[in-house]
Amino acid sequence: MVPVMEIVRTPDDRFENLPGWPYAPQYTEIDAADGSGATIRIHHIDEGPKDAAETILLVHGEPSWGYLYRHMVPVFVAAGHRVVVPDLPGFGRSDKPTQMSDYTYERFVVWMNDWLAQHDFGPMTFFGQDWGGLVGLRMVTANPDRFSRIVVGNTGLPTGDRPPTEAFMNWQKFSQTSKEWHIGRMVEAACATKPLDPAVVAAYDAPFPEEIHKAGSRIFPSLVPTGPDDPTAEANRAAWKVLESWTKPLLTTFSDGDPITAGGYRIFQGKVPGAQGQPHVTIEGGGHFLQEDKGAEIATIMNSFIAATA
Repeated sequence: MVPVMEIVRTPDDRFENLPGWPYAPQYTEIDAADGSGATIRIHHIDEGPKDAAETILLVHGEPSWGYLYRHMVPVFVAAGHRVVVPDLPGFGRSDKPTQMSDYTYERFVVWMNDWLAQHDFGPMTFFGQDWGGLVGLRMVTANPDRFSRIVVGNTGLPTGDRPPTEAFMNWQKFSQTSKEWHIGRMVEAACATKPLDPAVVAAYDAPFPEEIHKAGSRIFPSLVPTGPDDPTAEANRAAWKVLESWTKPLLTTFSDGDPITAGGYRIFQGKVPGAQGQPHVTIEGGGHFLQEDKGAEIATIMNSFIAATA
């Protein structure tokens, strides 16, 4: 008999009165994909008109949560778009398996594809940053007919065939050796905007009141494929085959101040047919978390991109 996955849920009062985040929670139950019959509750927000011509799907990365997009959501809604922002399992208001071994790259993909399958959001524009791209691009390539266009910023879809940056390897080592794991401070450290308002730092910490809530964020850096024999390498190569035949629009919006993903835009621009001739943008003055630094600017760029490619 398969042991039932141990799962914790962040208390709701941790999310009260967060600055810039007035949104009502939405929840979806999915199978935990561990063979035990356990379920995981995934949280998302769903703003803007439900009959909008376009839904924008925004997927966060490590170690943040949907709060990262608070500067972008109002800009999209003001333009008449529907905006959906999920929290990955282990993050935000989503359920959190307590053991690092509960998390694998492929399990994240299964979880989020199961979540997506339960919703009809209409035609979607995808935006992903950091692990939001690593997981989100697998969602897009598994469901290409559901997406109209792709926007990527400070992310990738690694197969392990290229060595990662030194900055990433240092981050991966830190994630497994550091005794301190202050998520709000880590987000702040990776922004160009410093210091962040203490209330904003606290909001990034809100989903993670105890160490037991942090297993997903702790293990995430170790799940990135860094060698060609990584367990996920072949699946990501298959996803790249889909992207290499992707003729719908793809836009890169990488920042100029992120050592972890520096130059990653060249791979998308060089390999994806739909990236050819697009008005790719370098976000000046943005750090790794460019949504925190330049969120409204990126959303405005995306609104123009959607309008031009509709």
